[in-house]
Amino acid sequence: MKKNFALIGAAGYIAPRHMKAIKETGNELVAVLDRCDSVGIIDSYFPNADFFVEFERFDRFVDKWHREHEKRIEYVSICSPNYLHDAHIRFALRSGADAICEKPLVLNPWNIDALDVIEEETGKRVYNILQLRLHPSIVALKERVASELKRNPQKRYTIDLTYLTSRGKWYFISWKGDESKSGGIATNIGVHFYDMLTWIFGKVEESVVHLKTPYANAGSLRLAHADVRWFLSVKYDYIPEEVKAKGQRTYRSITVDGEEIEFSGGFTDLHTRSYEEILAGRGFGLQEARPSIEIVSSIRSAKPVGRVGEYHPFCRKVENV
Repeated sequence: MKKNFALIGAAGYIAPRHMKAIKETGNELVAVLDRCDSVGIIDSYFPNADFFVEFERFDRFVDKWHREHEKRIEYVSICSPNYLHDAHIRFALRSGADAICEKPLVLNPWNIDALDVIEEETGKRVYNILQLRLHPSIVALKERVASELKRNPQKRYTIDLTYLTSRGKWYFISWKGDESKSGGIATNIGVHFYDMLTWIFGKVEESVVHLKTPYANAGSLRLAHADVRWFLSVKYDYIPEEVKAKGQRTYRSITVDGEEIEFSGGFTDLHTRSYEEILAGRGFGLQEARPSIEIVSSIRSAKPVGRVGEYHPFCRKVENV
Protein backbone atom coordinates (compact mmCIF):
# COMPACT_ATOMS: atom_id res chain seq x y z
CA MET A 1 0.00 0.00 0.00
CA LYS A 2 1.07 3.57 -0.70
CA LYS A 3 2.58 5.24 2.38
CA ASN A 4 2.24 8.90 3.30
CA PHE A 5 5.35 10.96 4.01
CA ALA A 6 6.20 14.39 5.36
CA LEU A 7 9.59 16.03 4.75
CA ILE A 8 11.46 18.43 7.02
CA GLY A 9 14.15 20.30 5.10
CA ALA A 10 13.71 20.67 1.34
CA ALA A 11 16.08 23.43 0.21
CA GLY A 12 19.37 21.64 0.79
CA TYR A 13 21.59 19.42 -1.32
CA ILE A 14 20.34 16.07 -0.08
CA ALA A 15 16.56 16.59 0.04
CA PRO A 16 15.95 15.84 -3.67
CA ARG A 17 17.39 12.35 -3.14
CA HIS A 18 14.74 11.76 -0.50
CA MET A 19 11.97 13.11 -2.73
CA LYS A 20 13.20 10.85 -5.52
CA ALA A 21 13.29 7.85 -3.16
CA ILE A 22 9.74 8.50 -1.95
CA LYS A 23 8.58 8.76 -5.57
CA GLU A 24 10.46 5.72 -6.82
CA THR A 25 9.17 3.52 -4.01
CA GLY A 26 5.61 4.39 -5.03
CA ASN A 27 4.70 6.56 -2.05
CA GLU A 28 3.23 10.02 -1.50
CA LEU A 29 4.77 13.20 -0.08
CA VAL A 30 1.95 15.00 1.72
CA ALA A 31 3.64 17.95 3.46
CA VAL A 32 7.00 19.75 3.38
CA LEU A 33 8.62 22.16 5.85
CA ASP A 34 11.53 24.50 5.18
CA ARG A 35 12.06 28.04 6.40
CA CYS A 36 13.61 28.81 3.01
CA ASP A 37 11.10 29.01 0.17
CA SER A 38 13.57 28.28 -2.66
CA VAL A 39 12.15 24.80 -3.03
CA GLY A 40 10.90 24.65 -6.61
CA ILE A 41 12.51 21.20 -6.83
CA ILE A 42 9.35 19.88 -5.13
CA ASP A 43 7.51 20.38 -8.44
CA SER A 44 9.72 17.72 -10.03
CA TYR A 45 8.39 15.10 -7.66
CA PHE A 46 5.29 16.11 -5.67
CA PRO A 47 3.77 19.40 -6.90
CA ASN A 48 0.63 18.84 -4.83
CA ALA A 49 2.46 18.56 -1.51
CA ASP A 50 1.47 21.18 1.06
CA PHE A 51 4.39 23.47 1.89
CA PHE A 52 5.15 25.38 5.09
CA VAL A 53 7.84 27.83 6.17
CA GLU A 54 6.72 27.89 9.82
CA PHE A 55 7.06 24.83 12.04
CA GLU A 56 3.91 25.68 14.01
CA ARG A 57 1.70 25.54 10.91
CA PHE A 58 3.41 22.37 9.72
CA ASP A 59 2.87 20.80 13.14
CA ARG A 60 -0.82 21.73 13.05
CA PHE A 61 -1.22 20.31 9.54
CA VAL A 62 0.37 16.98 10.48
CA ASP A 63 -1.87 16.72 13.55
CA LYS A 64 -5.06 17.65 11.68
CA TRP A 65 -4.35 15.62 8.55
CA HIS A 66 -4.79 12.17 10.05
CA ARG A 67 -7.92 13.24 11.90
CA GLU A 68 -9.55 14.50 8.71
CA HIS A 69 -8.34 11.70 6.44
CA GLU A 70 -8.53 8.81 8.93
CA LYS A 71 -4.99 7.85 8.04
CA ARG A 72 -1.71 9.00 9.45
CA ILE A 73 1.45 10.30 7.91
CA GLU A 74 3.45 7.12 8.44
CA TYR A 75 6.97 8.50 7.86
CA VAL A 76 8.71 11.82 8.42
CA SER A 77 11.92 12.23 6.40
CA ILE A 78 14.42 14.61 8.00
CA CYS A 79 16.94 16.62 5.97
CA SER A 80 17.28 19.60 8.30
CA PRO A 81 20.58 20.98 9.71
CA ASN A 82 22.41 18.46 11.88
CA TYR A 83 21.73 20.12 15.22
CA LEU A 84 17.97 19.96 14.61
CA HIS A 85 17.82 16.24 13.82
CA ASP A 86 17.21 15.22 17.41
CA ALA A 87 14.24 17.61 17.83
CA HIS A 88 12.74 16.69 14.47
CA ILE A 89 13.04 12.97 15.15
CA ARG A 90 11.22 13.52 18.45
CA PHE A 91 8.47 15.40 16.57
CA ALA A 92 8.08 12.50 14.13
CA LEU A 93 7.79 9.90 16.88
CA ARG A 94 5.34 11.99 18.92
CA SER A 95 3.26 12.43 15.75
CA GLY A 96 2.88 8.69 15.40
CA ALA A 97 5.32 8.40 12.50
CA ASP A 98 8.57 6.56 11.95
CA ALA A 99 11.54 8.88 11.33
CA ILE A 100 13.96 8.56 8.40
CA CYS A 101 16.90 10.82 9.14
CA GLU A 102 19.92 11.88 7.15
CA LYS A 103 23.36 11.40 8.64
CA PRO A 104 24.56 12.29 11.17
CA LEU A 105 21.57 10.91 13.05
CA VAL A 106 22.37 13.18 16.03
CA LEU A 107 25.46 14.97 17.33
CA ASN A 108 26.08 13.03 20.56
CA PRO A 109 25.59 9.48 21.90
CA TRP A 110 23.36 10.62 24.77
CA ASN A 111 20.85 11.88 22.18
CA ILE A 112 20.56 8.27 21.01
CA ASP A 113 19.89 7.14 24.58
CA ALA A 114 16.94 9.56 24.86
CA LEU A 115 15.55 8.59 21.46
CA ASP A 116 15.72 4.95 22.46
CA VAL A 117 13.36 5.76 25.36
CA ILE A 118 10.97 7.65 23.06
CA GLU A 119 10.93 4.75 20.61
CA GLU A 120 9.88 2.50 23.47
CA GLU A 121 7.19 4.97 24.59
CA THR A 122 5.69 5.51 21.14
CA GLY A 123 6.28 2.15 19.47
CA LYS A 124 7.73 3.99 16.46
CA ARG A 125 11.16 3.56 14.87
CA VAL A 126 14.07 5.79 13.96
CA TYR A 127 15.99 4.96 10.79
CA ASN A 128 19.30 6.47 9.69
CA ILE A 129 20.45 6.78 6.08
CA LEU A 130 23.73 4.82 6.07
CA GLN A 131 23.91 4.33 2.34
CA LEU A 132 27.53 3.15 2.15
CA ARG A 133 26.35 -0.11 3.73
CA LEU A 134 24.35 -0.67 0.54
CA HIS A 135 27.07 0.30 -1.96
CA PRO A 136 28.04 -2.79 -4.00
CA SER A 137 31.80 -2.18 -3.64
CA ILE A 138 31.53 -1.70 0.12
CA VAL A 139 29.32 -4.79 0.50
CA ALA A 140 31.89 -6.80 -1.50
CA LEU A 141 34.68 -5.49 0.76
CA LYS A 142 32.78 -6.49 3.89
CA GLU A 143 32.19 -9.99 2.53
CA ARG A 144 35.88 -10.32 1.59
CA VAL A 145 37.08 -9.15 5.01
CA ALA A 146 34.63 -11.44 6.82
CA SER A 147 35.90 -14.39 4.80
CA GLU A 148 39.54 -13.53 5.46
CA LEU A 149 38.96 -13.04 9.19
CA LYS A 150 37.19 -16.38 9.37
CA ARG A 151 40.36 -18.02 8.04
CA ASN A 152 42.69 -15.82 10.11
CA PRO A 153 40.99 -14.12 13.10
CA GLN A 154 44.25 -12.37 14.05
CA LYS A 155 44.63 -10.58 10.73
CA ARG A 156 44.93 -6.78 10.90
CA TYR A 157 44.37 -4.40 8.03
CA THR A 158 46.07 -1.07 7.32
CA ILE A 159 43.70 1.59 6.00
CA ASP A 160 44.10 5.14 4.73
CA LEU A 161 40.91 7.19 4.38
CA THR A 162 41.22 10.49 2.51
CA TYR A 163 38.24 12.68 1.68
CA LEU A 164 38.47 16.24 0.43
CA THR A 165 35.37 18.04 -0.79
CA SER A 166 36.06 21.69 -1.59
CA ARG A 167 33.74 24.30 -0.16
CA GLY A 168 33.60 28.02 -0.88
CA LYS A 169 33.34 30.93 1.54
CA TRP A 170 29.59 30.33 1.91
CA TYR A 171 30.31 27.14 3.87
CA PHE A 172 31.69 29.00 6.88
CA ILE A 173 28.87 31.54 6.87
CA SER A 174 26.22 28.81 6.82
CA TRP A 175 25.31 26.53 9.72
CA LYS A 176 27.78 23.98 8.35
CA GLY A 177 30.68 26.19 9.41
CA ASP A 178 29.37 26.42 13.00
CA GLU A 179 30.61 23.42 14.99
CA SER A 180 27.78 23.74 17.49
CA LYS A 181 25.30 23.22 14.64
CA SER A 182 27.10 20.89 12.22
CA GLY A 183 29.29 19.02 14.69
CA GLY A 184 32.40 20.08 12.78
CA ILE A 185 34.11 18.68 9.70
CA ALA A 186 34.49 15.11 10.97
CA THR A 187 30.77 14.95 11.74
CA ASN A 188 29.52 16.80 8.69
CA ILE A 189 31.50 15.02 5.96
CA GLY A 190 33.03 12.00 7.69
CA VAL A 191 30.40 10.28 9.80
CA HIS A 192 29.28 7.82 7.09
CA PHE A 193 32.91 6.76 6.51
CA TYR A 194 33.36 5.98 10.20
CA ASP A 195 30.14 3.98 10.09
CA MET A 196 31.42 2.00 7.11
CA LEU A 197 34.79 1.30 8.73
CA THR A 198 33.37 0.07 12.05
CA TRP A 199 30.72 -1.97 10.21
CA ILE A 200 33.46 -3.84 8.35
CA PHE A 201 36.47 -3.81 10.70
CA GLY A 202 34.93 -3.79 14.15
CA LYS A 203 34.62 -1.54 17.17
CA VAL A 204 36.96 1.30 18.15
CA GLU A 205 39.72 0.45 20.60
CA GLU A 206 41.58 3.77 20.40
CA SER A 207 41.05 7.14 18.73
CA VAL A 208 43.75 9.80 18.32
CA VAL A 209 43.20 13.23 16.76
CA HIS A 210 46.30 14.67 15.11
CA LEU A 211 44.92 17.98 13.90
CA LYS A 212 41.77 20.08 13.94
CA THR A 213 41.53 23.32 11.98
CA PRO A 214 38.53 25.10 10.48
CA TYR A 215 39.44 23.47 7.15
CA ALA A 216 40.68 20.00 8.07
CA ASN A 217 40.53 17.22 10.66
CA ALA A 218 42.87 14.24 10.80
CA GLY A 219 43.57 11.37 13.13
CA SER A 220 43.89 7.64 13.56
CA LEU A 221 41.66 4.83 14.76
CA ARG A 222 42.57 1.46 16.12
CA LEU A 223 39.68 -0.84 15.31
CA ALA A 224 39.23 -4.48 16.30
CA HIS A 225 40.75 -5.62 12.99
CA ALA A 226 42.34 -2.54 11.42
CA ASP A 227 44.59 0.46 11.91
CA VAL A 228 43.15 3.53 10.19
CA ARG A 229 44.70 6.87 9.29
CA TRP A 230 42.12 9.43 8.21
CA PHE A 231 42.15 12.93 6.73
CA LEU A 232 39.07 15.06 5.98
CA SER A 233 39.04 18.56 4.55
CA VAL A 234 36.92 21.17 2.78
CA LYS A 235 39.93 23.13 1.49
CA TYR A 236 40.66 23.05 -2.25
CA ASP A 237 44.38 23.72 -1.73
CA TYR A 238 44.90 20.28 -0.17
CA ILE A 239 43.59 18.37 -3.19
CA PRO A 240 46.38 16.58 -5.12
CA GLU A 241 47.66 18.52 -8.13
CA GLU A 242 46.84 15.74 -10.58
CA VAL A 243 43.21 15.88 -9.44
CA LYS A 244 43.09 19.68 -9.76
CA ALA A 245 44.51 19.37 -13.28
CA LYS A 246 41.38 17.41 -14.26
CA GLY A 247 39.19 20.26 -13.05
CA GLN A 248 37.90 18.27 -10.09
CA ARG A 249 37.17 19.78 -6.67
CA THR A 250 36.64 16.53 -4.77
CA TYR A 251 39.09 13.75 -3.93
CA ARG A 252 38.06 10.51 -2.26
CA SER A 253 40.33 7.57 -1.56
CA ILE A 254 40.20 4.50 0.66
CA THR A 255 43.11 2.06 0.56
CA VAL A 256 43.12 -1.30 2.36
CA ASP A 257 46.61 -2.79 2.71
CA GLY A 258 47.68 -0.43 -0.09
CA GLU A 259 44.88 -1.50 -2.45
CA GLU A 260 42.53 1.25 -3.63
CA ILE A 261 38.85 0.50 -3.07
CA GLU A 262 36.94 1.87 -6.04
CA PHE A 263 33.55 3.23 -5.05
CA SER A 264 33.34 6.57 -6.85
CA GLY A 265 30.26 5.45 -8.79
CA GLY A 266 27.07 3.70 -7.79
CA PHE A 267 25.71 6.44 -5.52
CA THR A 268 22.77 7.67 -7.59
CA ASP A 269 20.21 5.14 -6.36
CA LEU A 270 21.43 4.45 -2.84
CA HIS A 271 18.77 6.59 -1.17
CA THR A 272 16.07 4.71 -3.05
CA ARG A 273 17.71 1.45 -1.98
CA SER A 274 17.77 2.75 1.60
CA TYR A 275 14.04 3.53 1.45
CA GLU A 276 13.30 0.10 0.00
CA GLU A 277 15.10 -1.52 2.92
CA ILE A 278 13.32 0.67 5.48
CA LEU A 279 9.90 -0.02 3.97
CA ALA A 280 10.70 -3.74 4.08
CA GLY A 281 11.56 -3.48 7.79
CA ARG A 282 15.32 -3.82 7.29
CA GLY A 283 16.48 -0.25 7.85
CA PHE A 284 19.39 0.83 10.04
CA GLY A 285 18.24 2.01 13.45
CA LEU A 286 19.57 3.76 16.52
CA GLN A 287 22.06 1.11 17.57
CA GLU A 288 23.54 0.78 14.08
CA ALA A 289 24.14 4.54 14.10
CA ARG A 290 25.68 4.62 17.58
CA PRO A 291 29.35 3.65 16.83
CA SER A 292 29.88 6.42 14.27
CA ILE A 293 28.20 9.00 16.52
CA GLU A 294 30.46 7.97 19.39
CA ILE A 295 33.49 8.45 17.13
CA VAL A 296 32.58 11.93 15.90
CA SER A 297 31.57 13.07 19.37
CA SER A 298 34.93 11.97 20.77
CA ILE A 299 36.79 13.69 17.92
CA ARG A 300 34.95 16.91 18.68
CA SER A 301 36.09 16.90 22.31
CA ALA A 302 39.62 15.56 21.75
CA LYS A 303 42.75 17.68 22.01
CA PRO A 304 44.92 17.33 18.87
CA VAL A 305 48.37 15.86 19.45
CA GLY A 306 49.98 17.31 16.30
CA ARG A 307 52.07 15.51 13.71
CA VAL A 308 53.32 12.69 15.91
CA GLY A 309 52.96 8.94 15.65
CA GLU A 310 51.08 7.31 12.76
CA TYR A 311 49.53 10.40 11.20
CA HIS A 312 48.03 10.65 7.72
CA PRO A 313 50.56 11.95 5.16
CA PHE A 314 48.17 14.72 4.05
CA CYS A 315 48.74 16.31 7.47
CA ARG A 316 51.96 17.69 6.00
CA LYS A 317 49.85 19.88 3.71
CA VAL A 318 48.35 21.74 6.67
CA GLU A 319 50.12 24.90 7.81
CA ASN A 320 50.90 25.88 11.40
CA VAL A 321 50.43 22.45 12.95
